[in-house]
This record gives sequence, structure tokens and C-alpha cells, in this order.
Amino acid sequence: MATLPKVGTLGEYIREQRRNARFSLRQLSEAAGVSNPYLSQIERGLRKPSAEILQQIAKALRISAETLYVQAGILDERDEHATGERELRSAIMAEPGLTERQKRVLLDVYEAFRRENAMGPAPEPAATPSTAGVDDAAGDHVPGETHAEAAQRS
Repeated sequence: MATLPKVGTLGEYIREQRRNARFSLRQLSEAAGVSNPYLSQIERGLRKPSAEILQQIAKALRISAETLYVQAGILDERDEHATGERELRSAIMAEPGLTERQKRVLLDVYEAFRRENAMGPAPEPAATPSTAGVDDAAGDHVPGETHAEAAQRS
């Protein structure tokens, strides 16, 4: 998981998430089952909500409760990563539309990417004579085409 952006307070973070979700304070308070004045006090940093209230707010905002726990200092960010990884694995294993083999392959690919990313960025592949100087991003390259053929097309 990516590192959480640091904001001044938990309240500021909740306010930012509420605005991103295009909720008014009243709409979020109703969706989360929290009084409007109490939610306002949380956003202004005057009240520290319990884990249960944070879970209700997270559910209403459709964000991870663990994210709010980290912002509130209830949970260490490393713990959130482990929780997120467990949730990912559980979701894959619970997916009824996948075979057991497909589930194992997905988890293997996930682990391979994690190991690769832990080692740092991979070196860029060297250009081959048939592709050197051809801008693939522009969509001009035709596989197997030489520079001369590409130049004639241009």
C-alpha cells in the first residue's frame, strides 16, 4: 500500500475525504449515524472519536477504516499494510468466479510484484537495433519493421 499523505490532523483528513466524496457535513453525519455537531467537532480537532465512530465514518465515506485508524494514531501504518494484504488475500480466495488454480496464480503474481518492488526499480531494457530511436509511445512502431521502413511511412 502507498504511504498515506500526511495532513495536519485526523479532523482535517476526514474533512478532506468528506469533500472528495462530495458530502456536506450533514449528509456525512446522517450516513455515518453521528450527530452533526459531534462530526463538526471531530473535523475541527475538538473531539477524538472512538474506533467505532471512525469505522462508521469510514463506511459512510467508503474508505478503509484502517486508514482512519492510522490517521488517528490507533494503528501503525505497518499494521495497516499487513491488514490490507490480508484483506486482499481474503478477497481473492473468496472470489467465487475464480478457480482455485486462478486464485493461486493471482496470489503468486502479487507476491512476485511485491518482491520485485522491494528490490527497487528494474533497469530499463536496452534498445535493440530494430527498435532504437522508434517512439513506441507515439504508436508509430510496427513490430519487425526497420528504421528505413518506418521512415518511408512517415
